[in-house]
Amino acid sequence: MTTSTLKKPRVPKTRPVEVRAGRPPKELAGEVDARILDAARQVFLQRGFEGASIDEIAEVARSGKRTIYARFRDKRALFTEVVTRDILARIAEFKADPPVGATIEERLTSVASTLLHWGFDADRIGLMRLAIAEAHRFPDLAANVNRRARALSTELGIHLLRDLTQSDQLGKLPAFAPEHLPTTARMFLDIIAVPMLLRALFEVDLKALDPEIDAHVARGVAFFVAACRTGWVENPKP
Repeated sequence: MTTSTLKKPRVPKTRPVEVRAGRPPKELAGEVDARILDAARQVFLQRGFEGASIDEIAEVARSGKRTIYARFRDKRALFTEVVTRDILARIAEFKADPPVGATIEERLTSVASTLLHWGFDADRIGLMRLAIAEAHRFPDLAANVNRRARALSTELGIHLLRDLTQSDQLGKLPAFAPEHLPTTARMFLDIIAVPMLLRALFEVDLKALDPEIDAHVARGVAFFVAACRTGWVENPKP
């Protein structure tokens, strides 16, 4: 028998690997979206809205332009989503450490200081500045973010005040009754957070504000607690 007459062993046929086109599976879609938005945030902060391009965002995101356009209609839609996510989602994500202090004033000061130091992140403030600068191009976005940010921060204030005052005599005052608590929370934030936020929007070096935060919070908390104890919230009419 010669080697030419030997039969070669049969190799079973294998099916080619199926490659699916289109959107990634659900477990990966969120990761892709987050990567695109993070990249867009970085490019918008560096270049501004006009200077940013989908090409550069795609490069930073390590993603194709087709992938971006499958999710966002254009650069305006992408900018809108970046601003909405970063300003609103960050408020909802705030988690305060357990407050320290023996008195309600000390505990309120502890939480408020944490809130301000957390909020004055350079990128977050930079994005807020950019959103304000582009308000003429995105008037609906500016108004919508402002309304929703105010509502979300008020809910955050309600949650913080309710938790902090429920074991203190302050929580028994009319200002902390359920029907008054939203107004009380809003006033707390307007006294404590808003003035420093306005300072931050115009301060080039945010670290310059750090030494002022604790003193500002201490004064604001003292004023807020004194106002609550003297009954600045009117009793509901019968």
